[in-house]
Amino acid sequence: MAKISIIGAGSWGTALGLLLCNNGHDVTICSENEKEIESLKEHREHLTKLPGVKLPDEMKFTCDVRGSLSGQDILVMAKASPYVRTTCKKYAADIPDGQLIVNVAKGVEADTLMTMSQIIEEEVPGANVVVLSGPSHAEEVGRGLPTTIVVGAHDRESALYVQNVFMSPVFRVYTSPDITGIELGGALKNVIALAAGTADGLGYGDNTKAALITRGIAEIARLGTAMGAHAETFYGLSGIGDLIVTCASVHSRNRKAGYLIGQGRTMQQAMDEVQMIVEGVYSAKAGLTLSEKFGIETPIIQAVNQVLFENKNPKQAVDELMQRMKKDELAPDLWER
Repeated sequence: MAKISIIGAGSWGTALGLLLCNNGHDVTICSENEKEIESLKEHREHLTKLPGVKLPDEMKFTCDVRGSLSGQDILVMAKASPYVRTTCKKYAADIPDGQLIVNVAKGVEADTLMTMSQIIEEEVPGANVVVLSGPSHAEEVGRGLPTTIVVGAHDRESALYVQNVFMSPVFRVYTSPDITGIELGGALKNVIALAAGTADGLGYGDNTKAALITRGIAEIARLGTAMGAHAETFYGLSGIGDLIVTCASVHSRNRKAGYLIGQGRTMQQAMDEVQMIVEGVYSAKAGLTLSEKFGIETPIIQAVNQVLFENKNPKQAVDELMQRMKKDELAPDLWER
């Protein structure tokens, strides 16, 4: 049995806490949000984010974040990406040297272009950071529906340990050394999902969504490999797998925000209506800046930025994507081989 503290009492942190508790581990969910913690204690259910999912009596909840960080086998960073740095900075002195931290937040910091694991490593220098990502909506993990995911680590021993802790009959965990690829796939798929949702809001069909998914993963893979990631990662769980579920699912907050934008809402109106952190909005700028830095063409990511931050008409953005210069899908020199 592992002792685990989960930092963050949102839908994902709560669903993972339930999974780990059902796996027989000693789980504490900690958050500074006293109202949320008291509600979890009283109702044994996250009434607003995971309604109907009952939480076992063995699962603990506390507002004492600082007191929950020592003596743990694993800390799970389940804060939304915009709050990862401030959380780590606040509690870094309370985290023991060498602590295993499993990051489950998805995003790239716009100002620094750092992934979440890089932020944690910068703010908590002695930590052993691994990442957990893939097609895994909290609403379905909380209900115990079959899910597959991938854990990335700097060393195989850490990856195998986390795999064993999280693995269950309904939660299959693979391992990978490609932390960069896993995190980029998890962050940038949210940007493409905004585009897919916008297309739905405009009334376009399945052909349009399939085009956005396939050309979207091509953009992510081009950028990721330029940054040193492995191409295979983007055709796996944290790449095309996570992209498909985020572009298509009714649970996807990024797709929903995009849908509202396609129907005429502004970015802020869409975010307010979703009432949850829309990670793709935060990752869109970073994705575009990374593309420019590495000289990679990413027209869908660019179009999403124009719609979000330059008030470009979504239909015009789609029209311009469709009317771009003719291209080969594969490398042109294949004709000569």
